[in-house]
Amino acid sequence: MNKSMLHIEGLAFLVLSVYFYWVNEYSWVMFFILLLAPDISMLGYLVNSKVGARCYNIFHTYSLSITIVLVGLLLTNQLVLAIGLIWSAHIGMDRAIGYGLKYSTDFKDTHLNRV
Repeated sequence: MNKSMLHIEGLAFLVLSVYFYWVNEYSWVMFFILLLAPDISMLGYLVNSKVGARCYNIFHTYSLSITIVLVGLLLTNQLVLAIGLIWSAHIGMDRAIGYGLKYSTDFKDTHLNRV
């Protein structure tokens, strides 16, 4: 039950992020170019699983993407807001399909399940 709630939460975040992106009429080209950008953090796994998990988790927590959205709103900076929404959509998409925060044991060990 808890796992399915986390998937639904991710889907809700994805839908809301895309909705606010659409409402603000931001570039869909930019959206699709940057949608997978947070996955660059997986390069940390080239060092080892501990560094990889830490890098991945930093770039895949809502707290960072929401902070960027808030900074965009506070500074009325449309580019920063758009990037924050894309980042939030990415995290929501990952959670919705089952990718969670990583444990340092292995890339496939997540807080949602073993991928």
